[in-house]
Amino acid sequence: MVINMTQTMQEKKEQTYQEHVEQVTPKYNLVWQMCKAFLTGGIICLIGQFILNYATNTVGLDKDTAGSWCSMLLVLVSVILTGFNWYPGMVEWGGAGALVPITGFANSIASAAIEYQKEGQVFGIGCKIFTIAGPVILYGIMTSWALGVIYWLMRLVGIA
Repeated sequence: MVINMTQTMQEKKEQTYQEHVEQVTPKYNLVWQMCKAFLTGGIICLIGQFILNYATNTVGLDKDTAGSWCSMLLVLVSVILTGFNWYPGMVEWGGAGALVPITGFANSIASAAIEYQKEGQVFGIGCKIFTIAGPVILYGIMTSWALGVIYWLMRLVGIA
């Protein structure tokens, strides 16, 4: 009888908890989130394309140099927007559309540097600057290395 009451109380407690979780969990519309991400990423890419066209057609730079300038300017704008705490709002609204391009990578590095600057140049910024971007760099390098080895082996065998 006591065990039965304990089980009933436990089940009621779990049910109450599940109802609470259901109430506080935000509800997202996946299609709307994807549209916002597409729009945000599209605007960033549109700005990048404008910079490329301006640099090649108006300034007269070759494609490689224009691409370098485009990347540098997008990173600079992202870092400035992060410094003014505007980029996190863009990320909150646009999701992956703001995080995936090069601007999101710059934001992850700049935000870590800003957050840990109070701890000093070495132990703050120097140690913590790549906390968010570090895994991206690590897995990017490891994946490119693994794919390079696979490609090399395929060329060695004569497949590629």
